[in-house]
Amino acid sequence: NNGNGQATPPAGLSGVTAIAAGINHSIALKDDGTVVGWGANGLGQTSIPAGLSGVTAIAAGDRFSLALKNDGTVVGWGSNNYGESTPPAGLSGVTAIAAGSYHSLALKVAAP
Repeated sequence: NNGNGQATPPAGLSGVTAIAAGINHSIALKDDGTVVGWGANGLGQTSIPAGLSGVTAIAAGDRFSLALKNDGTVVGWGSNNYGESTPPAGLSGVTAIAAGSYHSLALKVAAP
């Protein structure tokens, strides 16, 4: 299904190191640490936050997107009906992220 253009990457998109797919949107991580989104954007799920850079990983949920930055912090945008795109205050030291339909996960290294 490509009813919202979610399966058609933007023309000229290159340097992609990772991709993630939501219900009707897609995002790509580029080798320069920036993120590109396309497809449905009714809840801002493809509206990449201004100035977002230094991204090392991405995840896409139902109608939201997440980015893991190289400083171990997480940025989210899009739907937030259940808090899925708002990382907990003070969340840091994250090494991996994942997104479900209406929830997000962050993996942290355990303290020794």
